[in-house]
Amino acid sequence: MSNADGMKYAPKGKPNKVVEDDQFVIAAVSLDHGHIYGMCNGLVEAGATLKWVYDPDPAKVEAFVEKYPQVQAAESLEQVLGDPEVQLVAAAAITSLRGPLGVRVMRSGKHYFTDKAPFTTLEQLEEARRAYAETGKKYAVYYSERLHVESAIFAGQLIEQGAIGRVVQVMGLGPHRLNAPARPEWFFEKEKYGGILCDIGSHQVEQFLYFTGNTNATVVNSKVANYANKDYPELEDFGDMTLVGENGATGYFRVDWLTPSGLGTWGDGRMLILGTEGYIELRKYIDIAREQEGDQLYLVNADGEQHMKLRGKVGYPYFGQLILDCLDGTENAMTQEHTFKAAELSLLAQKHAAKVE
Repeated sequence: MSNADGMKYAPKGKPNKVVEDDQFVIAAVSLDHGHIYGMCNGLVEAGATLKWVYDPDPAKVEAFVEKYPQVQAAESLEQVLGDPEVQLVAAAAITSLRGPLGVRVMRSGKHYFTDKAPFTTLEQLEEARRAYAETGKKYAVYYSERLHVESAIFAGQLIEQGAIGRVVQVMGLGPHRLNAPARPEWFFEKEKYGGILCDIGSHQVEQFLYFTGNTNATVVNSKVANYANKDYPELEDFGDMTLVGENGATGYFRVDWLTPSGLGTWGDGRMLILGTEGYIELRKYIDIAREQEGDQLYLVNADGEQHMKLRGKVGYPYFGQLILDCLDGTENAMTQEHTFKAAELSLLAQKHAAKVE
């Protein structure tokens, strides 16, 4: 797992199989973003059998096969979609292609698991909604900044137990290192990556909905800018938004591509969750100038102050839950409406964002 570049961030957990071998067969296609490795790690650790990989770039396939030697290289996407054994297709396509690919996968009779952001337009979202209604196949999204972060998972458990009372405000900071020379050309094309709030902002919206228990929210305002990367005129290197949930909870989020080279990891992701009876702070990937290890959680409530080091202690339950949801028709990992709503709010924030200099 690389700490230098978020595009290569692929957490590994402990195997926690929820199915027997060959009971849940998956394939990986469209290897345009390194998150595909984190997605497949989580599913394989939960017991999925990785049968196929396909990408038109042989170099990407070769690197993937080296990582997962049990996988077979397919000759085409059609070969993957035509295999009746495959139950779910995982993909990390160019962002603007994720929605159309997902609809095609669902209409082939398989569940779809995509990297975030899941869409770049509201029209793509609506087409996926229709495909879900007509096929019943899942359109799952890898919102990794909660699903693959043990401190965030544990924060959700604490909130569910009432450790901080009613959650009334969530503040999220999602800085990332740009590392421009290592990025593909499409990363800098607005039509293809969708904008910063559509992209990494989708993580923040999903977490707001989850931690506050909201099924809907209003985007009060949003802003985007390119402060420091004028050589890439279509890039937005800063964005923020303010949300109000239907239950009255509020949220503020800032995302950026301004992480300095001296930071010991790809981004100092943090979150502050305020409740009526306490608060939680997450230092997800690093505790700057103190410890390189992330997954540090701070809890303050009537019982006092607590600091918890959670790396390797919580696990990643989402992936096993997703597998069982696909098999059983349940929604324990994440409801489809929650998945779509996080994307919808991100797209609306992006669409209506004020541009600042």
